[in-house]
Amino acid sequence: VCVRSFDGLAADFAKLCGAKVIVRGLRAITDFEYELQMAQTNNKLSPELETVFLTTSLEYSYLSSTIVKEVAAFGGDISQFVPEMIERRIQEKIMKRRGSMKTALTIAGSDSSGGAGIQADIKTMTANGVFAMSAITALTAQNTTGVTDIFETTPRFLAEQLDAIFTDIYPDAVKIGMVSSAELIDTIAEKLHAYEAKHIVVDPVMVATSGSKLLRDDAVQALTAKLLPMAEVLTPNIPEAEILSGMTISDAAGMEAAAKAISEKYGCAVLCKGGHQINDADDLLWRSGTGKWFHGKRIANPNTHGTGCTLSSAIASNLAKGCDLDTSVERAKAYISGCLSAMLDLGHGSGPMDHMFALKGEFVDG
Repeated sequence: VCVRSFDGLAADFAKLCGAKVIVRGLRAITDFEYELQMAQTNNKLSPELETVFLTTSLEYSYLSSTIVKEVAAFGGDISQFVPEMIERRIQEKIMKRRGSMKTALTIAGSDSSGGAGIQADIKTMTANGVFAMSAITALTAQNTTGVTDIFETTPRFLAEQLDAIFTDIYPDAVKIGMVSSAELIDTIAEKLHAYEAKHIVVDPVMVATSGSKLLRDDAVQALTAKLLPMAEVLTPNIPEAEILSGMTISDAAGMEAAAKAISEKYGCAVLCKGGHQINDADDLLWRSGTGKWFHGKRIANPNTHGTGCTLSSAIASNLAKGCDLDTSVERAKAYISGCLSAMLDLGHGSGPMDHMFALKGEFVDG
């Protein structure tokens, strides 16, 4: 019985190994127990499984090459060696995955003051119950009053970071934030395509909350041509939505028109965020030709540094956990409302939020 087997070669490989069941899923190994349970419930699989072959496309390639090398060294028949190797590989995977959790990757810049960028992303992902990983696109010298300098990562080093992550702990969702050059955007697009990344949330960061410019002019074209079409959802604020749509937004109808245009142009969902004195607490999700408003309560907190990073990371976290897009947006809005309601007050400008407002335990108090 093959459950979501990926091609005929996999089926032939299974027969060679004497496997009765193939359970696999691109980047879904953490879900194999659930798939087995559901299949057994539906009487599709026997409870007695002789062999469960767990693999991803990357691991399959690695395993195949390893088998060939080891068998060639002995000069023997592959069927004499494969079953034992498969069993060892299965046991290693099962032991490694016990106690696992969903994972999310942030590809963004570092905020030295900790309120935005990867620092906000990691806090948000952790607070939302997923294991957070990061690939840094740039180091910024910034605080609550503004950005004073930016030091970019090289494309080669960014590629190395992404390779290191995807070949070891595969992310269940990816959030993309600040990427300031066309070369870095090209690198990200190439790697996400190569690794078949899913649940990509793009926060098209062009300006900081403080008003400082974060995206170079040459990167705008690369962003729109390479990254936006790969996204499951974009999360532009009003100024960013105006840039992406080429429209002026002054009211709710303008948000709907812009979100519709952006969604149709890039073939993805668009969460057009309120703010800038336009529907301050209400966000519009547009996809598949229809819009849905998510209404929120305005919180009188002047400290909003990193709100965009936080919202997009919370959406990615919930997508990683298997929530649908509507639920992910709803939960993310509830989370950011909690962050703002905590009324943290740090810094001399637009300060950060309290990402860990719900954190409780013996290591927090005292």
